[in-house]
Amino acid sequence: MNNGDILWVDDEMDLLKAYLIFLEKKGYQVATASNGADAIELCKTQTFDLIMLDEMMPGLTGLETLQRIKEIQPQTPVVMVTKSEEEDIMDQAIGSKIADYLIKPVNPSQILLTLKKNIHRREIVNEVTQSSYQQEYQQLSMQIDDCRTWTDWMEVYRRLSYWDMELGSTDSTFAEMLSMQKEEANNGFAKYVKQNYLDWVDPHRFLQQKAGEDRPQMSPDIFKKCVFPAISAGEKVFLVVIDNFRWDQWRTLATEIGDLFDIQEDMYMSILPTATQYARNAIFSGLMPVKIQQMFPELWVDEDEEEGKNLNEAPLIATQIERYRRHDRFSYHKINDSAAADRFLQQYNSLKDNDLNVVVINFIDMLSHARTESKMVRELASDEAAYRSITLSWFRHSVIGELFRLLSQSDYHIILTTDHGSIRCEKPIKIVGDRNTNTNLRYKLGKNLNYNSKEVFTIKAPKDAQLPAPNVSTTYAFATGNTFFAYPNNYNYYVQYYRDTFQHGGISMEEMLVPLITMKARKK
Repeated sequence: MNNGDILWVDDEMDLLKAYLIFLEKKGYQVATASNGADAIELCKTQTFDLIMLDEMMPGLTGLETLQRIKEIQPQTPVVMVTKSEEEDIMDQAIGSKIADYLIKPVNPSQILLTLKKNIHRREIVNEVTQSSYQQEYQQLSMQIDDCRTWTDWMEVYRRLSYWDMELGSTDSTFAEMLSMQKEEANNGFAKYVKQNYLDWVDPHRFLQQKAGEDRPQMSPDIFKKCVFPAISAGEKVFLVVIDNFRWDQWRTLATEIGDLFDIQEDMYMSILPTATQYARNAIFSGLMPVKIQQMFPELWVDEDEEEGKNLNEAPLIATQIERYRRHDRFSYHKINDSAAADRFLQQYNSLKDNDLNVVVINFIDMLSHARTESKMVRELASDEAAYRSITLSWFRHSVIGELFRLLSQSDYHIILTTDHGSIRCEKPIKIVGDRNTNTNLRYKLGKNLNYNSKEVFTIKAPKDAQLPAPNVSTTYAFATGNTFFAYPNNYNYYVQYYRDTFQHGGISMEEMLVPLITMKARKK
């Protein structure tokens, strides 16, 4: 049994024989060197799993040896062992990216712990994570069965997202179990939405049928319940809307910016269709889509029109401010690429006198579309874990990361949210429509739709759902769970092309239960 190959570098190796015997009994192969030069030569001929390096040696010092070893084996963890407790030495060692720091005299338990942390962390984490999920599996299944309210569903989705992220970072054999559990939860969530959605979006109907219950916060409520109260309390508000931003992507991002802000996490429920044209316009107007169409027809664009569906967001914000008889001064910016981001940052300092600054960021939505259309991008974002990883990489290396660093040095009341999320689609369902039917894979509207009613959620009276009806016989059909609509013509090609793509517009926890995050810069 070989638990790992270790190089121990110390000019007093004769005094360490007991440690070497201990490690060999634990299954480690230990090579030794009594000076930095010999250690460097060994590293040129053999790859080690971990290096124990004395800080005080004649000739090359430990820090000098560390730097040379890192040039040869940058991936190998190096543990500095020293008698010195000087802070400057510690800082230099940590700055040189050591894996751990032990102060002599060390004991066998300390050495074993550092080996487990640096050599065996992955398999230990895998084992513990899988065991923990296995123990919670039954409890989660019962929690899904017991969901009765929207807060219940939000809590279930938080737990499933947590395990998705935990198991996604392991070589897990439990991924399929989790996938089945997510599918089970989404089926239950779809039934819940079908039973309650029309009540939620019609205030009169809700009051009549749901006495004593609360409805979820939804897209048109964001300004009324979050933005305006903060401004009225004397805060300057910065509203960041990341298009197509899922809860798990937020949790990934939170690990990056958590030390910069005091964060309050929440969710709200996107309206249907969970598509930008409807959901984001509802946020900015404070109105359901049919009301936008009726009250501001010049600002609403129907599905069959060629004009861009989100060109009127700033005017819609203005109408909402005016409707509430407010006089807030606001700016609106949309960032579609790095050039637009650079221009926005150049204007950042000029925004401080506004009561409200709104910025819409489209990268993740563009990534979702690119993943559908590009085989290379699909390979890069092969699953949810990879999709999250690309999101994090984008944030770290984009101007948006710089924006959050600037915000962390400000007094802004920051609200970070989205218009909708997306779901990875696996199962095709057939639908037939005329040539005027829209192209979205998760919802359809048309006057002659043909489908299996058991497979979809349909709204045959759009005004009941506060949705526009292009003609008197318009029906809306929504895909649920991880399904997507496919036409019978060229069915196999269509299915092969769109299966395993991230889509939005329909009913799932991933699309409808979206982050609503409030942040303030952490005072250092």
